Amino acid sequence: MSELPSQPPILDDLGASLQRLSEKIALIQDAVRNLTQNHEQLEGKIEDAQKRVKRILNRLPEQSDGRQLNLLGETIPTSNSEDDSEPTTH
Repeated sequence: MSELPSQPPILDDLGASLQRLSEKIALIQDAVRNLTQNHEQLEGKIEDAQKRVKRILNRLPEQSDGRQLNLLGETIPTSNSEDDSEPTTH
């Protein structure tokens, strides 16, 4: 029986190049998949932050309301109106 002739070196080189390209493509696909997941996580965090900001803005008093702002929901003692009229010395 006769042996099959070996492939020309250019085909061996081409096969090796295709193998390297396939490996690089797989790495790029993994990187894109990871970036997509990170992007989705960041979008979720942004949406949560926007909801928190909206809740804080909804707590703001009207512009005509002169009361102290309470954005954190803590109780604030009422100030004595007599204290407001005293001049300050610096």
